[in-house]
Amino acid sequence: MEANRIIDLFLLTIPALITGGIAYYFFKTHVKNEDDRRRYLLNKETKETTLPLRLQAYERLTLFLERISPNKLLTRVSPISSNKEDYEALLVQSIQQEMEHNLTQQIYVSDKCWNIIITAKNTTIQLIRKANMQEKTDSADKLREVVLEEMMDRLAPSDTALLAIKKEVSELLG
Repeated sequence: MEANRIIDLFLLTIPALITGGIAYYFFKTHVKNEDDRRRYLLNKETKETTLPLRLQAYERLTLFLERISPNKLLTRVSPISSNKEDYEALLVQSIQQEMEHNLTQQIYVSDKCWNIIITAKNTTIQLIRKANMQEKTDSADKLREVVLEEMMDRLAPSDTALLAIKKEVSELLG
């Protein structure tokens, strides 16, 4: 009699455990799918909001790089005197001010891209300072001439950074 009760209890418990296990599995799967769906929708919504901001940041950084390109910078910023040191300081100050206006854009671009932009800025400043230290540079106009001659032989640092921006934007847009 006691053995029959145990067998009956066993026969009633096993289906309940199987049903409970299956219900737990389906509930767990349903909750995971719902979480994944919510995460996907949130991610999609975030991308729709941030993509225009990121593209705008790339546009501003492109403009920054165009403005600090030595050819365009020397055309836009004219010397106020014939003193080459004053002109060098004016050019460097112009580049620094342009950079300050675009510092916040770094939150929208990759670290790699931002570092390339910083390198382009620093290389451009270094190019101007190096040209100013040459013996043949004796006036502001001569400084302009030396920098422009230097740029004839190679690609501007800002052009290299522009290529990196274009590559990153094309990857972003897929």
